[in-house]
Amino acid sequence: MTQILAITGATGFVGGSVLDAAREQGFEVRALTRRDQAPREGAVWVNGTLDDAEALAELVHDADTVIHIAGLTNTPNLAEFETANVIGTQNVIAAMKQAGIKRLVFVSSLSAREPDLSAYGASKARAETLVEASGLDWTTVRPPAVYGPRDTDMFELFRSAKFGIVPLPPRGATSIIHVDDLARLLLALAGPVAPSRVLYEPDDGREGGWSHTELAHAIGKAVGRKVFAPNLSASVLEIAARADKILRGDKAKLTADRVGYMCHPNWVARSQKAVPEKVWQPRIHGEEGFAATAKWYRDEGWL
Repeated sequence: MTQILAITGATGFVGGSVLDAAREQGFEVRALTRRDQAPREGAVWVNGTLDDAEALAELVHDADTVIHIAGLTNTPNLAEFETANVIGTQNVIAAMKQAGIKRLVFVSSLSAREPDLSAYGASKARAETLVEASGLDWTTVRPPAVYGPRDTDMFELFRSAKFGIVPLPPRGATSIIHVDDLARLLLALAGPVAPSRVLYEPDDGREGGWSHTELAHAIGKAVGRKVFAPNLSASVLEIAARADKILRGDKAKLTADRVGYMCHPNWVARSQKAVPEKVWQPRIHGEEGFAATAKWYRDEGWL
């Protein structure tokens, strides 16, 4: 019998890759969308938002698993994190309980590990608490920095590298994961025998993660440039965030809230939170993934 997945956030960067992988694996998908979408093989679009009880009821009806990806990662209005990430998750849980659906795969963030550093991380931590107290058959995934084709956030690093400079936060290390590997993981956790009531921190398989400098030079290599990669202080990044606000307004990528967690020295996925190898293993490692991502950006005219 074909497994039915209900997916929030399907129109976003991660969600799009999940839809692609779900089609390849033969899942039947219902996907929530704010706006009308073109027909997509293997998917039925459900128009609505996370605060629309009727739409959520339609989305989760008879689903085997709900994959809750939708969330707000960046906003000039910090109160919106609570609305989107906390109340939105609460609404998904309520819809599942009303429909008698048990299996939930929740996409959180490594930033939830340090909720005092940012409003975004705090909202994800509160959402995790709701999931854990829900009584559902849940699994939470905390991705590190996610990259790959169509991504607009880490694209900023690729674009900077093209000009030979990649400004970095203070010295530290981070894990990364390719979006296609993350999509495979979320689908692997959607199965009826997948581990439950557990939290995972996946990565690309690089032990100890990537130092910020290593990451910058690897991205530079992917775009064919040797790069200058200075580590900037928190105060300089705060000034840069104010400048980005002036230049790009509400579309600014570097915000004061992001500076809060960018300056933390350790965003490396913890080995004790690793996904068991029998469940999932990463296939796309950094250098390979960066090269393919840079090619996609060039082919699409982004670089």
